Amino acid sequence: MIEIKQYNFDDATKWNEIVAISKQGTFLFNRNYMDYHANRFTDNSFLIMEKEHIIALFPANRKGDTLYSHQGLTYGGLLTTEKVTADKVCNIFSELNILLKKIGIKQVIYKAIPWIYHNIPAEEDLYALTNICHAEIISRDISSSFYLHNVRKFTESRKSGIRKAIRNHILVGESKDLAAFWNILNNNLTAKYDTHPVHSLDELQLLTNRFPKEIKLYMAITPNGEPLGGTIIYETPNVIHTQYISASPTGKAIGALDLLFDYIINNVYMGRNGYFDFGKSTEAGGTLLNQQLIHQKEGFGGRGVCYDTYEWKI
Repeated sequence: MIEIKQYNFDDATKWNEIVAISKQGTFLFNRNYMDYHANRFTDNSFLIMEKEHIIALFPANRKGDTLYSHQGLTYGGLLTTEKVTADKVCNIFSELNILLKKIGIKQVIYKAIPWIYHNIPAEEDLYALTNICHAEIISRDISSSFYLHNVRKFTESRKSGIRKAIRNHILVGESKDLAAFWNILNNNLTAKYDTHPVHSLDELQLLTNRFPKEIKLYMAITPNGEPLGGTIIYETPNVIHTQYISASPTGKAIGALDLLFDYIINNVYMGRNGYFDFGKSTEAGGTLLNQQLIHQKEGFGGRGVCYDTYEWKI
């Protein structure tokens, strides 16, 4: 018998324990990460139980009569323990839909967890979305990834940038200077899109302090210490993910990021199990492909992995 209980803050410890052993869990689902922006969202997550044991989690927030899985996260979806079967996932969604109707939810927006983040195969939810919820894909973004045991050759344009950076004696490595990187990122977003990073500098510092093993900053600098650009890396069990990438105008001109990613890919992470994921290169719900951005990522060997969002009516 499936029982679904709405999450409350007293459940945080139990929640985090299930995230740690789930088939799809990453630290983004840990409540110490999710709740850093709790003031921005009305949390409406669920614990799914069987015989008084938690077997699955559904991280979500509510906005009016719509339930989202979760708007504060890059990806969302149902987290399940290893023994949860396809039939059980179908039952979970059947019971969830009954509950959602009772509490006044009329539609669900569901961001599926891309398969590369799965610790073991875990697409039972996609089957249930189609056959139980009759959901439809409403947006498809594309990311660029590669297997870390099979690093692809860089394109000539990326190699040219590396040579240019070497000629300019650029230094690359792990850094603690979040402020310098955030300022470069913020300046670029403001100039190009008149917007700001999703995370404020204070939030990035908070999250880095909470997850020092999972969140890392790599920077490129001049010999005299001028910051040229960098990337914030999220390390999850199966994926090394670039959460942010940005360079100053000078950094772009002299190939700072090319040298930085050559170092990160070929010195820091090559040979590890799992994937390197550069993140999405699409805008406007996936309908607009940022050709310049994806060309850069593909130049390092990245190839397509889709991030899909589903919708269904209750």
